[in-house]
Order: sequence, then C-alpha cells, then structure tokens
Amino acid sequence: MSMRTLKWLTILLPTLLIGGFEYVRHDFLLDSLSMETGNLYITLLTLLMSFVFATWMFKRIARMNDTLAREQAKRAVYEERERLAEELHDNIAQVLFFLNVQLTKGQISEAREAVSEIDHHLRQVIFNLRTVPEEGAGFAMRLQAWLEEWSGLTGIAVDWLVEPAEENVPPSAEVALFSIVREAFTNIRKHSNADQAWLELARTEDGQRWRLRIADNGLGFDMSDGVAVNRYGLSILNKRAIDLGAELLLRSSPGTGTELILTGPMREGRMS
Repeated sequence: MSMRTLKWLTILLPTLLIGGFEYVRHDFLLDSLSMETGNLYITLLTLLMSFVFATWMFKRIARMNDTLAREQAKRAVYEERERLAEELHDNIAQVLFFLNVQLTKGQISEAREAVSEIDHHLRQVIFNLRTVPEEGAGFAMRLQAWLEEWSGLTGIAVDWLVEPAEENVPPSAEVALFSIVREAFTNIRKHSNADQAWLELARTEDGQRWRLRIADNGLGFDMSDGVAVNRYGLSILNKRAIDLGAELLLRSSPGTGTELILTGPMREGRMS
C-alpha cells in the first residue's frame, strides 16, 4: 500500500465513521438513543477505530521503513564492492603490468618490489573486506578496532580520539564514514611515507555539527599539483562527503604532512 493510499485513509476513515454514525443516529435512532448516550457511543467508537487504524498504519509504515533500510544496506554493499573492484583494477592491475615489464627486462629486484607491493595491497583489501561491523558494538569501538589492526598491519602508529557520544552514528552514515577513513588511511600508507597518523571524531564546539580529522606526519604534497591531488583520491573523498552532506577540506604542503577535515550536520542529536 502506497503512502498516498495511507494518507487518504487517514483523511476519509474518521470522516466516514463519524458522519455515518451521526446520519444513522439522527435519521433512525433519535427516539431510542439520547443525545448524551449517542455522544458517548461516538466517542468510544472513534477512540476504538482510531486505535485500531493507527496501530495497523504504523505497523505498515514500520514494515515499509524496514524494506527501505534493507534496500539502502544492499546499495551500500554494492557501492562498496564497486569501490573495491575499482581499487583492485587501478592499483593491482597497474602493478602487475609493471611486474611483467620488469620480468621481461630481467630486472629481478624491481620485480620483487612489485610483488611485495601487490602482497601488501591485497592484505589491505582483504582486511577491509573482513572488517564488518560487529553486532552490539558501537561505532566508536569498531572504528578504534579497525585503527588498531591497520596500525599493526602497516607499522604506522595511530593516535585517535573518538568521543563516546558519537556511538550513535546511523548505519547509513557509518558506511560512508568508514569508507572515507579507509580511503584516507590507504592513501597515508601508499603515498605519505609517514610513521605517525592521527584521527579525531567529535562534535564541533556548538554541538550542531560533527567533525572528522585525519592527519599524518608524512611527505605531504603541493596542493597546486593536480597529479598529486588526484593521486590522493580527492575526487573519491569528495563524492563520499557529498553523500554525507558534509564539507571536505584538505591541507598539505611538501614536508609538512597532510590533514583532512570533514564536517557534517547533526540531525536529531545524531550524526547523519
């Protein structure tokens, strides 16, 4: 049943119920039913019908919302699979091509480096695939667990600060935020040559927005260099920020590391 049908039922059902009862009472029951008794009956009947209809309608809306949530979850999984497929194609396929060239030239040491890069990248991809939100665990807890494993995998130290209040992140926002965190930390591993990274996730001072900050102490790059900016995956991060309704700021200069700041709106006391 569509929302339009529910709307018309909400409009017409009370009207027909009360109007029909009043018509029958005035035309057929005035001699046997007093005004006070009739008013009592119509009040009780209206209350009963309102309760039955409201209960049925809200159950129907809840089922529709559940269906919509499942569809959104499926879409999020599909988009994540597409992202991983693109990542595999853009990175591993290129390294394999480079490996083939080096083997053809007989440059064994360069080929070994390429194999090591493929191994490292596959480990990162497999790690991302296996990092599934745990039932009953808050968003902050899952994020911290991911950062600990990433740090152990890459050897890059990570300091993080995630406010406990941010454990109320809606599932739709969790998917996008996790994707941004993974993308940013993948870039740190691949391009920064850093040995320290930071992540902060908290509300802004006015409490109306949330703020995600990711930084490293790596090589940094020239923001006017379009090739370097594209290498950092800014277009991907921008797309995910737009999906969140958030603003993205990227700061970097040679030798000073890179800082990413994402700021988004709060809705109903939660991140969204």
